[in-house]
Amino acid sequence: MSFLKEIQRRRTFGIISHPDAGKTTLTEKLLLFGGAIQEAGAVKNNKIKKGATSDFMEIERQRGISVSTSVLAFNYKGKKINILDTPGHKDFAEDTFRTLTAVDSVIVVIDVAKGVEEQTEKLVSVCRMRHIPIIVFINKLDREGKDAFDLMDEVEQKLGLNVTPLSFPIGMGYDFQGIYNIWEQNINLFSGDSRKNIEDTIAFSDIESPELEKIIGEKPAVKLRDELELISEVYPAFDRDEYLAGNLQPVFFGSALNNFGVRELLDCFVEIAPAPRAKESETRLVKPEEEKMAGFVFKIHANMDPKHRDRLAFVKIVSGTFERNKPYMHVRLNKNLKFSSPNAFFAEKKEIVDISYPGDIVGLHDTGNFKIGDTLTEGEIMSFKGIPSFSPEHFRYINNADPLKSKQLDKGIRQLMDEGVAQLFIQQPGSRKIVGTVGQLQFEVINYRLEHEYGASCRFMPKNYYKACWITSDNEEQLTSFKRAKTNYLALDKDDNLVFLAETPFLLTMAEQDYPDIRFHKTSEFKLD
Repeated sequence: MSFLKEIQRRRTFGIISHPDAGKTTLTEKLLLFGGAIQEAGAVKNNKIKKGATSDFMEIERQRGISVSTSVLAFNYKGKKINILDTPGHKDFAEDTFRTLTAVDSVIVVIDVAKGVEEQTEKLVSVCRMRHIPIIVFINKLDREGKDAFDLMDEVEQKLGLNVTPLSFPIGMGYDFQGIYNIWEQNINLFSGDSRKNIEDTIAFSDIESPELEKIIGEKPAVKLRDELELISEVYPAFDRDEYLAGNLQPVFFGSALNNFGVRELLDCFVEIAPAPRAKESETRLVKPEEEKMAGFVFKIHANMDPKHRDRLAFVKIVSGTFERNKPYMHVRLNKNLKFSSPNAFFAEKKEIVDISYPGDIVGLHDTGNFKIGDTLTEGEIMSFKGIPSFSPEHFRYINNADPLKSKQLDKGIRQLMDEGVAQLFIQQPGSRKIVGTVGQLQFEVINYRLEHEYGASCRFMPKNYYKACWITSDNEEQLTSFKRAKTNYLALDKDDNLVFLAETPFLLTMAEQDYPDIRFHKTSEFKLD
């Protein structure tokens, strides 16, 4: 198959939403339809013993939440689909925001009962800013929830989207009978049997036909006709160019747990979703059909396989082909690296691939060469823009609980920090270690992973800082006087950059006023400013 055809086959998308809306369950069902797994797992279900494929870390299984983004790939109808299942919880939002730099389109999942929630608003605003095409999937239709039109109004108002329904529910909650697929013009009846993998659909192009009453009953039939008439008058017709430009968002209804409405979503997605898109670098726009390879690291995962202590850097291929054992230039380090075993993913299962195309996500074994945001090219000096970094909001001291395991603790902390989920500050003088994160839950995850993956145990002691600011200055004299005055509030990050830990907003403002020649940077990406 030619290079251009391979690019056209690729569909890379992320699934985003508020916690508990059903992202991971939807991912499972998409894998099931794609024939990638034989039995769909569930996040929390007493009857289903199998856990979700994408939640493969032990802590994810225990808590029933996704802690890190997982990558899954499968083939469906001649297309190669790469799914990135992201964590919904706001304490892990960093991971999700970075993942959004690596996808070409997204599916937003909304819970029928809760409607649009705060975390969804944040994530969608990032997608809109980047003009990423969005499909909305309204989940859990078999439960009592809000009216379909009210939900679509809410999506329009709160998320600022312009929606058009491509499927529509027949009844809701207890009265839920099925879905009318506007896109394909057929009816899919709901049996309530989740073990059935694929529901039978009834082709139905003429909605006025009296056959409709026979299938779903008189009242629902009248109601459905009225609703479909209202849809055609109120909502715009679907236009693919508008969708690709990020101005129009198709809406699907369904119930992921009961395998319902998922096939409609997948079939339509495969047809309309964008192939790999061009990406902006600092120097130029990089197009996927270019011959020379370019890609960037958007995530690092330590201990993918606890037996081997391996670290994987996730690289999104933007242009050209990535080949095994071929040297590529690491732009930040300015040296060539070869990769003997690049991996393609299926959650925690990996297989070695000889060649990867634009849109694919490749896992490279990392011995400490990579950081998030690094670029690989075939010699061209460039780096990709828009990989976010966050300023920590919660700070804690690390106390070693087992002095005999200090080596393991040190190694574990450093490796977990490289993932980009938290930041390490070493206080000067005294070398006390402080960890800064965006959310409280991160500390629990770090603690759990230190204990179970590295055999080290530690206690976190709260420390009240307001902000960590990275400091640079051209005025040496002023910098020296600042260091002398603020000795107790200074620390080094893991790359030995100087950081000022301000206890209150007032102290930070005072420091900025007293030392006008010192620049206070809120994120560690100040080198790119």
